[in-house]
Amino acid sequence: MSLIPSFFGGRRNNTFDLWDPFQDFPFTGGALSVPGETASFANTRIDWKETPEAHVFKADLPGVKKEEVKVEVEEGRILQISGDRRVEKEEKKDKWHRVERSSGKFMRRFRLPENVKVNEMKAAMENGVLTVTVPKAEVKNPDVKAIDISG
Repeated sequence: MSLIPSFFGGRRNNTFDLWDPFQDFPFTGGALSVPGETASFANTRIDWKETPEAHVFKADLPGVKKEEVKVEVEEGRILQISGDRRVEKEEKKDKWHRVERSSGKFMRRFRLPENVKVNEMKAAMENGVLTVTVPKAEVKNPDVKAIDISG
């Protein structure tokens, strides 16, 4: 018995399964079933915050080693974070009940603002979280010269 009945046929065995309206559509897999490369591409969650000193990007990459991640800058101002999350080796004696963790290649791109010091970027990986820090350049206030008004 499922939480939401199946309108498209097919019974689910687990009481805690969620209803997937796309389960029986004619494309491969349902929306909530086994995630493919598109899912891993889109599911790389990245936070971007701006502090007075820098732009800070944080990406959750559990199970990914720092050697499997690339942090690059293209065309001077496009930050690209990419990598490959490997699939766990499947043994013939194993019986999988659910596969929800994504695997495959991932890539995210961000256009950086003009006031950054790209050559001073730093990246660190700790406990499955990638942190990329892009320092901000000082914004120079234009020199203002007062002009005396005659007359």
